[in-house]
Amino acid sequence: MLDTLLLFLQRTAPELVQGTKITLQLALIALSLGILFGLPAALARVYGGVIARRLAIGYIELFRGTPLLVQLFLVYYGLPDLGLTFSRLFAASITLGLNSGAYQAEYFRGAIQAVGSGQMVAARAVGMSRLQAICYIILPQALRLALPAWSNEAVSMIKYTAVVFLIAGQAKILAGRYFNPIEVYLSVALIYIFLVFVATQIMGGIERKMRTPGLEMEIERH
Repeated sequence: MLDTLLLFLQRTAPELVQGTKITLQLALIALSLGILFGLPAALARVYGGVIARRLAIGYIELFRGTPLLVQLFLVYYGLPDLGLTFSRLFAASITLGLNSGAYQAEYFRGAIQAVGSGQMVAARAVGMSRLQAICYIILPQALRLALPAWSNEAVSMIKYTAVVFLIAGQAKILAGRYFNPIEVYLSVALIYIFLVFVATQIMGGIERKMRTPGLEMEIERH
C-alpha cells in the first residue's frame, strides 16, 4: 500500500503542489483579513461606545454562530442574486477572512482585557491620550498574549481551506482521472498533516521569541 501511495504521489505531484500553493495563499489572505476585521472589533468591544460595541458583538455572533459552509454558500451563491458576483477565490478569501475575524476578535479582546486597567490609568496619568495608551501600551502587550490562541487560528485556517475546494477540489479531479480515490485522499491527508506540522512549529517558535519574561505571571496575579 505504501509503495502504491508513493508512486501515486510521484505521478500527481505537480497538481498537488499547485493546490498546496493556492491553499497557503488563501490561508494567508484569510488570516490577514481576519486581523483587519478582528482587531477593530475587539477594540470596539472593549473601548467603543454602545453602538460600536453592539455592532461588533453582532458581527462576532453572526460569524461564530453560523456554519462556515453556510457562509460560503451565501457569499458565492446568494450574493449574485443581489447583483454581486465574485470569483471562487475572492468569495472564499472574504468569507474565511470574515469568519476568522470573528474568532480573532475574541482572542484579541481577551488579551486586551488581560493586560489590566491599571496600565491605562498609568498611561493617562503621564499625559498620554486614550488612543496613544492603546497603541503604545496596551496593544503591544495584548498581541503577545494573544499569540497562543492566534496560533490555533492559523493552524485551523489551513484545514478550513479543505472546506472551500482547493487541495480537496484538486483531489476530486485526480480521483476522477485516476479512479483511485483512496490514494488521492490519503495523499491529501498527508499534505495537510505536513502543512499543519510546519505551521505549528513556526508558530511555536514565534511564541517563544515573542514571550515577555514575567508578563504572564504578572497578569495571572491580577
